[in-house]
Amino acid sequence: MTAPLHESPAGPGRALPDTQQGMRRRNLARVMHAVSGEGPLSRAAVASRIGLTRAAVSTLVDELIRWGLLEELGPERPGRVGRPGSALAVSGRGPAGIGAEVGVDHLAVCAVDLRGEVRTRAVRHAPNRDRAPEPVLAELTSLVRRVVGAAEREGLWPAGLAVAVPGLIARDARTVVRAPNLDWHDTDLGALLPSGLPLTVDNEANFGALAELWLGDGAPRDFLHVSAEIGIGAAIVVDGQLLRGIRGFAGELGHMPVWPDGPRCACGGRGCLEQYAGEEAVLRAAGLEPGEDLVGLLARRADEGDEEVRRALQDAGTALGIALTGAVNLLDPESVVLGGALAGLSPWLLPSLKSELAGRTAGPACPVSVSKLGPEGPLLGAAHSVIRAVLDDPASVAERA
Repeated sequence: MTAPLHESPAGPGRALPDTQQGMRRRNLARVMHAVSGEGPLSRAAVASRIGLTRAAVSTLVDELIRWGLLEELGPERPGRVGRPGSALAVSGRGPAGIGAEVGVDHLAVCAVDLRGEVRTRAVRHAPNRDRAPEPVLAELTSLVRRVVGAAEREGLWPAGLAVAVPGLIARDARTVVRAPNLDWHDTDLGALLPSGLPLTVDNEANFGALAELWLGDGAPRDFLHVSAEIGIGAAIVVDGQLLRGIRGFAGELGHMPVWPDGPRCACGGRGCLEQYAGEEAVLRAAGLEPGEDLVGLLARRADEGDEEVRRALQDAGTALGIALTGAVNLLDPESVVLGGALAGLSPWLLPSLKSELAGRTAGPACPVSVSKLGPEGPLLGAAHSVIRAVLDDPASVAERA
């Protein structure tokens, strides 16, 4: 297995060349991260945070203001004795991260500014399963253009496009090797999406985990993130970085066999976790028909006391607990975080899931928490990955602009 891949360098710009120009770009990134993480700050405060002289920081700040990445808000502390410094903040205009998600039953796109605020979004609810990639991605392109147009009217411009897909993604970060629940194989999204935007494609569970890492309330730096809609995916975060595996396919929890002689799965195996804990599997077990809002339907019926639905969710929690036991025993994470559809169904899944984990894991029971991002995680993680790239190397974004 490969070493973890840095999603956001421990020191901003760490991957940049070790030259004078590389050092300048790293320092620009350090300024951006300081203001983004703790701002508004004066130039003097930034210099103190990152250990550079005020003169050096002032030169860097002037560049970032000229590029539209930082802005001055006025005196940092009006009324204090002495000359107040101007407070610096990340600009609410300029680059925006465009995030997109291809789900089995929906498409979604959003624009996030450098402050991390979602400025505009577009969603289309319709089944994508068993449709050829071309028409689905044509519809996604239409949504991307709509969101980009709305963002541009607010003074933003797209710094990149990141797309979350429920499938295995090649190391080129643009080709879907296999997405069983969409029935896509070897699909190059770069050839089918708008040209001119830097493109990154990743598994939806990976983007969900990154959203939890970046936006979650007190998320640990070592955790297993599990999310679901029709399928079930997982992402492994080690020391604040995604562990991808040699081919980039790590985290396919949904295709771990729970009962080896169980029903046939879309992946070609038998008895996979998805056949017991995916949305459609729970609906079948509960005797319900599929609809647009599967999670809402299941949660509503369970809350109303429907014993068949509650039993189906309890069984799904048991299957999840069995699958997670293997992952927890192997990886020893600090915690397990449930996201996606699992977050909305957690009140009925957690008791049996935790019971299985407690009875099967080799060490102390692994804590299980529920993401507050819910089904928004993959989309937000995709958009924020573009924003993180801007913060990590603002000079390259300025060059593109």
